[in-house]
Amino acid sequence: MQRGLGGFPHERLHQDIGSKRLISLAPNAWVQWVTGNPQVRASQLLDAEFQWISRESDVIVKAKSPQHQEFLILNELQLRYDQNMPQRMRNYVALAEEKYNLSAYPVLINILPPPSTVTIVDCYDKEFMGLKARQDYRVINLWEVEAELVLEQPLPPLFPFVPILFGGGSESKLRSAVQALRADQTLNQLEPLLAFFASFVLEIPLIQQIMRWDMTVLRESPWYQEILQEGLAQGIQQGIEQGIEQGIEQGIEQGIEQGIKQERRGSLERILKLRFSEIPVEISVRIQTLNLEQLEELMATALTVNSLDEFSEHLPN
Repeated sequence: MQRGLGGFPHERLHQDIGSKRLISLAPNAWVQWVTGNPQVRASQLLDAEFQWISRESDVIVKAKSPQHQEFLILNELQLRYDQNMPQRMRNYVALAEEKYNLSAYPVLINILPPPSTVTIVDCYDKEFMGLKARQDYRVINLWEVEAELVLEQPLPPLFPFVPILFGGGSESKLRSAVQALRADQTLNQLEPLLAFFASFVLEIPLIQQIMRWDMTVLRESPWYQEILQEGLAQGIQQGIEQGIEQGIEQGIEQGIEQGIKQERRGSLERILKLRFSEIPVEISVRIQTLNLEQLEELMATALTVNSLDEFSEHLPN
């Protein structure tokens, strides 16, 4: 497959690094896509760690164009939009421009749509004591990006997301994405990510028929790990605090155990929400009564069933 990437060699990909480093697969194609400027060229991936703050999960690309010379493209990829993103983007730009002494073009890429009650904004805008602070940034919502265009361009970093792109939730589009990944040895390690996002819109047996995929592969997906780890620190910390309040070692141990159970409940509910949007109250109530072993078994079930009704059948009586 001719990708016409140019630029610098990409790093060797491993499944545990997440999709943000996928930009290195096609740096020129990526920077032209996020800026909408075909004259932009990528020259280097830069360190995203700053003093006091680690931004290693984000990607800074040094780029240049005939009109703007050298500048930075700041790429922030989010599984779901966070309402704290405007301030985060403002800080991101300030830190990067100070460290590299170049102007920055910040881009926020949202992967999955947020709840209907959340409004996505494209700037930080605040006034304090008559002084104003503003930071604009470009927002790209993947569910609004046409799958056909991604496959035609082609844009390899977005191939794993094809099923959740606009018009991408069909068997034919999944087969096209699989074919594109398998046509290039540097891309075939991305199949677990593609399978994971396909599970949001297609039935599991169909995905298994098309792809080399099972629960072991799914568990290795960085997105599966992100869902499970999202509430871990908070859950355990809350448990420790509850134990400390009781003032005895046994209380701390019990608090930690309760915190782990709380984290597992939260992880299970996040999986269900990601796959089926909303969780009926009766299911949420039943989840609260489950023990740790039951919660862990049901997390795997939640990723393989095709409906909430089917999931309910697996809930203990």
